[in-house]
Amino acid sequence: MVGGNPQHDVFGFRNWDPSKVPGTPFVEYFKTGSTGRFMGFIACVIQAAFTVCGPEYLSMTAGEVTNPRATLPRAFRTAYLRLATFFVGGAICMGILVPYNDPALVNSLNDPAPGAGSSIYVIAMKNMGINGLSHVVNVLIMLSVFSAGNSYMYCASRSLFGLALEGKVPGYKLLRRCTKDGVPIYCVGITLLFGLLAFMQVSSGSAKVLGWFVDLVTASTTLNYAYICLTYIRFYQAIGYRGIGRDTLPFKGPLQPFCAYYALFFNAIMTFIVGYTVFLPGNWDTPTFVFSYFIIIFSPVCFIWYKIANKTKFKRIHEITFFDEERKNIDEYESSYVEKPARNIVEKCWRRLF
Repeated sequence: MVGGNPQHDVFGFRNWDPSKVPGTPFVEYFKTGSTGRFMGFIACVIQAAFTVCGPEYLSMTAGEVTNPRATLPRAFRTAYLRLATFFVGGAICMGILVPYNDPALVNSLNDPAPGAGSSIYVIAMKNMGINGLSHVVNVLIMLSVFSAGNSYMYCASRSLFGLALEGKVPGYKLLRRCTKDGVPIYCVGITLLFGLLAFMQVSSGSAKVLGWFVDLVTASTTLNYAYICLTYIRFYQAIGYRGIGRDTLPFKGPLQPFCAYYALFFNAIMTFIVGYTVFLPGNWDTPTFVFSYFIIIFSPVCFIWYKIANKTKFKRIHEITFFDEERKNIDEYESSYVEKPARNIVEKCWRRLF
């Protein structure tokens, strides 16, 4: 920004300077003026809602990690740093480097370059005359995709396995089977089949269907976060009633319960605006509407059906217990746990890093 680039261009916040073109990081979308810029901002937030899915999956590893009360808090704390650095920081940097009307960026939607050529990071590098880094981005994207696919496959298969253990999925007896190493092999196999949906991207017609799935996942993600917040609020109230201090817990999030109410409110709103564009004049699309809002109807129906079919009731705050038997088992495990010492300096550094 101050000239430390191959072109020695002191560009600063040129792309955000109202006296220059484009003069703002906010793109007009569907409408013009302030309304259009706000709709552009909402479009970015909707895309971000799909992208940010994942940090909550850390908690799903609790049943399979070593010494979870010590391991998971460290992972949770790094999640804040990762989100702030790679998501928020990355978006700010790219907004500074590449104007929204950059020809290469605009063409990336209709005529994408091969590999990572349409990546905004690669576009920024080419604009500044930095050569060779596009290949590095290709490698990083490949590793990122592999990492994401690996973690999502793990979480999806373990979610299916958990449902099977509770008898809440068809064929649960078969899905309960594991290998000798404890891997739910049939759950993993079913999860892998969903990866075949990626081949829908090879043609423009089927790519639209893949877009519908993205809408469905985005709506499900925001609804999932809302449920997490609601569950945490009940948990927060229950431990307060029991006189259990949050300082006694292995990990506690900051600014609670304010953050939970804040996230619940905005996730609930996001759930309803994911597919808002179909309500604009002349923009109605039935499949987009169905995939964007189907989960909002389907999820409560499933919940109510389960409550009626199994004759379960809501528990009041004073009726909520905290799994005393399970906590006792964890306490016993933790008291007898002895960490294996690192065998060499490489393993010691590896543990420190990860």
